[in-house]
Amino acid sequence: MPNDNPSGLSPEQLAFVQQTFDMARAGDERLAELIRQGLPADIKNDKGDTFLILAAYNGHLSLVRALVQVGANVNEMNAREQSALTCAVFRNDRPMMQFLMDHGADPDLGAQSARATAAAFGVSAEDILGK
Repeated sequence: MPNDNPSGLSPEQLAFVQQTFDMARAGDERLAELIRQGLPADIKNDKGDTFLILAAYNGHLSLVRALVQVGANVNEMNAREQSALTCAVFRNDRPMMQFLMDHGADPDLGAQSARATAAAFGVSAEDILGK
């Protein structure tokens, strides 16, 4: 029988980890405090999404700021080779794009880069992403 829990975490620990990803989706800034207390900033879920990617995709700029402040990597990619910046471009969230670019996001990173996503979806973001 395959191991449904290869992480070795207890059911309670797995539930806590899932709750932290839900916090990122919801924009719950208490997540930044959990990272300050030792939760890895760039932990990934089963799709390879980090807290930063989930927060960016869901439009939570305030949480994205807090995550970057506590050390989240703006260039971390998920399993589909998408970054937080790619998510911001997909959502045409210009303030999010600008913040991530100002903090070192690479618009050409990954197979589904932010620049390629902008072109594919007709998002005019050259002023932010550069040429």
